[in-house]
Amino acid sequence: MKKRLNHGTWAIILLVLALTVSGCGSSNSETTAANEASSAASGGDFKVALLTPGPVNDNGWNAVAYQGLQQIGEELKAETKYSEKVTQSDMNEFIRGYADDGFNVIIGHGFEFADAMMAVANDYPNTWFLVTSASVSQEPNVASISINNRQQGYLMGTVAALMSTTGTVAAIGGMDIPPISNSVKGFEEGAKAAVSGINVLTAMTGSNDDIAKAKETAISLIEKGADVVMTNANQAGSGGIDASKQKAVLAIGSNQDQNPSAPDTVVTSVIQDYPKAMTVVVKRIMDGEMKPEAQTLGVKEGAVYLSPYHGFDGKIPQETKDRIEQTVQGLADGTIEVSNE
Repeated sequence: MKKRLNHGTWAIILLVLALTVSGCGSSNSETTAANEASSAASGGDFKVALLTPGPVNDNGWNAVAYQGLQQIGEELKAETKYSEKVTQSDMNEFIRGYADDGFNVIIGHGFEFADAMMAVANDYPNTWFLVTSASVSQEPNVASISINNRQQGYLMGTVAALMSTTGTVAAIGGMDIPPISNSVKGFEEGAKAAVSGINVLTAMTGSNDDIAKAKETAISLIEKGADVVMTNANQAGSGGIDASKQKAVLAIGSNQDQNPSAPDTVVTSVIQDYPKAMTVVVKRIMDGEMKPEAQTLGVKEGAVYLSPYHGFDGKIPQETKDRIEQTVQGLADGTIEVSNE
């Protein structure tokens, strides 16, 4: 014979059920990927993955990202992994693989990762997808961070024009994408602002991997009179430096300090401090403070700056150094206005 529950017992059961439902409902629909990532961070196993379009030992664009990943691991104590030379046809697979493996943040290093990131992000709302050198964003978990490449180019052009003795300088870009084309445009603007009447030769090779083509292009511009050359083409950028070294002209490094690769050729480099920018953004994600938005950093924020002059320090007239420093200050305080398109 079944025992019937009295009214008091039913009241207790109903109260427990109500509290249980209420507790479940307290996790409201506005919970973001940042909150989930922050919770994971408190567990001590925060995971960050990096995808690069080229090799991480290219002494340029991809190496910069790898340095950023190492900095994230060291400063934020995150577990890190990376995949290099990721082609566009493989992006979706790699991104999904890291998301399935529970990575809290997946960084696609370059504008070309944007579409794949936004497509995959919809299926993983508790993972942050960060695209560098882009201006995209998507609720609730896609953000981007970019460097003011036009400012970078402007500073490179300023140095090149002030160092030129022939009155002709050259800027070479790789793929015709905003981060690179903006630096070439900025180079021309900076050179012409620094030296009236300067002749600026520009070219785009269409490739960030073809070192031989970049070298060939640089040689052709040097033969047209350019005595200072800048090449912004990721791995292929080394081709421009090789050409400058072979033809005994000067070069301006891009993205990281490239003087060690050619100490007698590279006067200085204009660095994009992506390691700093990447670390700051990942820290915001860990702290639950990140928003799905695009951020642009430049000279003012310390994300764009000149490397040391190294062996050229004693060879550059102080007046030239002062002119360059005036340009740096102008970009920092806004008296020189240079913005990406």
